[in-house]
Amino acid sequence: MDAAFTAEQDEIRRTLRELLAKHCGTDEVRAAAETAAGHDPALWALLAQRLGLPGLALPETYGGVGCGLTELALACEETGRALAPSPLLATAVLAAPLIARLGTGAQRAALLPRIADGSLTAALAAAPLARALGLTGADPAGAWAGGGRTGGVQACRAADGTWTLYGEVGQVLDGHSAGLLLVAAHAGGYPRSRTLLFLVRPEAAGLRRVRLTSLDVTRPLARLELRDVLAEPLGEDGGPEEAGGVLGALAATGCRAAAVLAAEAVGAAAHALERTVEHVRVREQFGRPIGSFQAVQHRLADLYVHVQAARSAAYYAAWDPAAGGLALAQCLEALRTVAGEAVQLHGGIGFTWEHEAHLYFKRATADELLLGPVHALRAHAARTAGLFRAAGAAT
Repeated sequence: MDAAFTAEQDEIRRTLRELLAKHCGTDEVRAAAETAAGHDPALWALLAQRLGLPGLALPETYGGVGCGLTELALACEETGRALAPSPLLATAVLAAPLIARLGTGAQRAALLPRIADGSLTAALAAAPLARALGLTGADPAGAWAGGGRTGGVQACRAADGTWTLYGEVGQVLDGHSAGLLLVAAHAGGYPRSRTLLFLVRPEAAGLRRVRLTSLDVTRPLARLELRDVLAEPLGEDGGPEEAGGVLGALAATGCRAAAVLAAEAVGAAAHALERTVEHVRVREQFGRPIGSFQAVQHRLADLYVHVQAARSAAYYAAWDPAAGGLALAQCLEALRTVAGEAVQLHGGIGFTWEHEAHLYFKRATADELLLGPVHALRAHAARTAGLFRAAGAAT
């Protein structure tokens, strides 16, 4: 593994940081999060046109930049620093790889160029997200996609070959504003139950999208209600029936998404730490800056070690996505620790709406609720690595 970044990768980081510094201050982030879309469409268009961010990891054949996971992780590290509300995660990290892997030639040709140029956003409707992506446990039956009357989404195929979906999905990232929905659903009933992915247009009859009140306003979530909604299978008849088809694609996407999310969490943690260091240098108590007190210095040193260790894990996962789940656990824990200490070291002002410290604390908490918890991520990584022996296994 070569840990050094290329000149092009450094340029992506520098350019994006400068652009976000101009357009994603704390006031701009709050204003964008409160809009109907949950993000600033003008900024999204700028990111797409100037940097090609939505198509950064898509092949040039479909209008993408043709970069890899490392470049996408570096870009998301910068968006994490600014807590920039955007459809990047839902569109480029979750939906686009599934379309590229499972879609037919016609579907890829019709959808991926529009995703690459930023004119089409997409969302993956599969909840709980961590379970669907295989981050907290394997589920070969895909029970999270629906379970009869217990919830989820059921797919039914009519005699003329058309598919309809019925059910509900909660906590869908950018589900209220996405121009395309990828909905996971159960098909075949109990005798031949299988999980498939379907393309649903936002204007489809019977579809209702409700934006939810979320802890982290920069991560808009929605509930989808589907009542006999016409849908198009992703791939030939919804993809292969074996687990290595749709479920395998979701698991592979989960590993890559975990690596990107780990980098995003590191970016947020690093910026929260930087802002805290700036504060303790100027905030005075007992006639001297509080950063001069040894106890404060020790706490900041511990946070620095947390961030650096998490950054190493995130960069390794970008090189080897198989380590994505474990890296995500470490980075979410680092963000939670740094954000909590940032609030404390800012004193009373850190709890107020006017200060940005609480935004990072809410991002840390909401991410762990959506993608974790940390102990579940680590437990699944340990099981995958074979660290836990089955009961009665030979020693």
